[in-house]
Amino acid sequence: MDPRRLPEFGGFVPMSFFVELILDEPWRELRWGENQMNLKYVQKYKPEQDDIRYLRVLLYGPVGAGKSSFINSVSNVLRGRMTIPALASAMTSDKSFTKKYETHKFIKGRGSTKTFYPLVYNDIMGLEDGTNRGVHADDIKLALRGHVKEGHKFNPVAPLTQDDPGYNPTPSADDKVHVLVCVMSANTPQMNLSVLEKMKSIREAASDLGIPQMAVMTHIDEACGETERDLRNVYKSKYLRKKMKDFSAAVGIPMNCIFPVKNYSEEINLNDDVDALILSALRKMVDFGDDFIEKI
Repeated sequence: MDPRRLPEFGGFVPMSFFVELILDEPWRELRWGENQMNLKYVQKYKPEQDDIRYLRVLLYGPVGAGKSSFINSVSNVLRGRMTIPALASAMTSDKSFTKKYETHKFIKGRGSTKTFYPLVYNDIMGLEDGTNRGVHADDIKLALRGHVKEGHKFNPVAPLTQDDPGYNPTPSADDKVHVLVCVMSANTPQMNLSVLEKMKSIREAASDLGIPQMAVMTHIDEACGETERDLRNVYKSKYLRKKMKDFSAAVGIPMNCIFPVKNYSEEINLNDDVDALILSALRKMVDFGDDFIEKI
């Protein structure tokens, strides 16, 4: 028998066990053959506000969830080849690999015609369990308002203050966040209570500002053997659907704002199914962010 992994069971189980974990029909419709249409939609996007050059997406979440890897995966899809604009760690650790506040732009074209897509991602230090570890929730709240300068190095012991050189006292509309995206791993058994509390606090601050919020669930292939075997089983997987529902209930992000993805990790070439899931999430980020920009 072909064994597959299931984290809760601590190892391998027979393939026959997974028959009961797969639905006959997907519970969410995804049109797998529309990659080019969705890619062109994102490529042609441009904010309508004159004082906003970039739709800014802020990624946050627990350490090791795959924030930097997701940025690299988005870059791969937009550029049509493998890229590594954000340094990511392949090691499992309870310490954040990202230390600074970084804006990642995506190159469009080459040579004298080279420009940037009007969509940028901000990577941030991961949330960690307990106090004085990982990024402070207050620092993320400041980033939402555009008060964190590019390159600011986060201090787990002391959050950013107005007297720090990394504080931006006069943020422009371009500096502010237009979409807040939580990145969580489907392969994590249970999120720590202190991390959940920090996430709720950040969500409340974003809600007060009217900033749209969504979530990306990574590592779906590692969490579900049937999805690892065939990525198109993602919306047939009972296990992944339950993980999304549990996360939705714990954090408060609606199910229709949670998108499972597989980040590029082992691959050296692009894959249409991997791209389809990333584009599905990416298109909604553009839609949600543009709706917010129109209200500003």
